[in-house]
Amino acid sequence: MSEGGLSGRTTVVTGASSGIGRAVAEAFGEEGAHVVLAGRTREPMDESIGRIEAAGGSAEAHVIDVRVPQEVEELVSAAAASTGRLDVMVNNAGVSYPEPITKADPEHWREMLETNVLGLLAGCKAAVTAMREGGRNGHIVNISSLAAHRADSGVYGATKHAVNCISNTLRGELLEDPIQVITVMPGAIATSFARHFDPAVLQALAQTAGTDPVEISYGQQIPDETLQAAQASLSELLCTPQDVADAVVYAVTRRPGTHISEIVVRPNKDFNF
Repeated sequence: MSEGGLSGRTTVVTGASSGIGRAVAEAFGEEGAHVVLAGRTREPMDESIGRIEAAGGSAEAHVIDVRVPQEVEELVSAAAASTGRLDVMVNNAGVSYPEPITKADPEHWREMLETNVLGLLAGCKAAVTAMREGGRNGHIVNISSLAAHRADSGVYGATKHAVNCISNTLRGELLEDPIQVITVMPGAIATSFARHFDPAVLQALAQTAGTDPVEISYGQQIPDETLQAAQASLSELLCTPQDVADAVVYAVTRRPGTHISEIVVRPNKDFNF
């Protein structure tokens, strides 16, 4: 267990039905936390609950749409009410449509802005309210991206620039509160986040995986087996969701006097799509 661990703490993770969110939720469970998973698909969250409980943790799942602020507020309120406290809020839910601006569907812009920025803002605000009411030390973890370090990372990158700006601003607003804000910026990670990439890239990913032929359709979840095989084949170019989860656990289990404000998790070599 990490220094301090998470035993007895209540944690919320959005976007917990797959990828980084699922890995963070299960890692929190292994550390003894009560984990509140939030996502759009219940079945994989129920599977995570089984693994968390088998590891000695406890968990519950809520199906929500983070683009609706009221649903986020209700999620956080329910999480705090279930145990009488909220210790960690991980704003992980995110979506990417890597399209040229001149050819993009404006509804994709809207989805990215509402999910990556507005949903995260709602999560931050609700978490601060719950943590202040509980009177405990807390952590708000905002999952950003290395795209926030690039000046030409498109609309998705713009949302992650916004995440970094929001995190830095909130950190300043909370200097007199026992609440720390942590920005985590992953590089290329083997997750279904790539499902909206160009179909040719998706097919190349499947071929790289070297598994039995599998058809990866644009917008559909990429099978875990394909992602794991691709990561194993491209370990210098792709990190795993667990790598990010390990970083999050590290950041939220330091002593209260130590504030890990930013973490970059990247593979040894950059992956340029």
